[in-house]
Amino acid sequence: MADAALIPRAPFSGWAHSVGAGGGIIAIDRDGLGLATVAVRKAQGPALSQRVRERFGLLLPVGPHRAAAAGVAFAGTGPGVWLATQEKGGNEFAADLQQEIGAVAAVTDQSDGYAVLRLTGPKVRDALAKIIPLDVHPAAFRPGDVASTVASHMGVTLWRLEDAAHGSPVFEFAVFRSLAGSFWHALSLSAAEFGLGVDATG
Repeated sequence: MADAALIPRAPFSGWAHSVGAGGGIIAIDRDGLGLATVAVRKAQGPALSQRVRERFGLLLPVGPHRAAAAGVAFAGTGPGVWLATQEKGGNEFAADLQQEIGAVAAVTDQSDGYAVLRLTGPKVRDALAKIIPLDVHPAAFRPGDVASTVASHMGVTLWRLEDAAHGSPVFEFAVFRSLAGSFWHALSLSAAEFGLGVDATG
């Protein structure tokens, strides 16, 4: 009998499919995004900020905000804690981050622990209003803002990106990978009346 092979798959594969009609919300699975939690070591806040500025060319955000440069971003998720991401970074991102800032911060790979979904479209706020207890009105939740909250009783971290070219707001949600199916189910129910499409091109 041939040895069984494990084949990696995107976190929302098998779940993500179009729901309803109208295209009010578009979802993009951010598979391949490198993710790591970063927790500053005792009394190393200034040193960490300096290293992030020197290595990545960005100012480490204070509070629930996100800063990005050249494909790398840091999103504040708690006092002295950030969720760092890198476009197409995969698991290598955490190892690279450890090399760069490990002396002043604890780095933990989350690339296989979280699933990240990007949501946009003219009706995205209407759909989100049904599943998260957070005001995402443009005056209350601006580009670069970050929040740790719940979506249909599941813990999530979300941030707002700059608006799409057509003017629709853009949000990204990080949820534990094991909850990807449940999150998609809740989203599909909330978005059904507006139409939920899937952009497989990423």
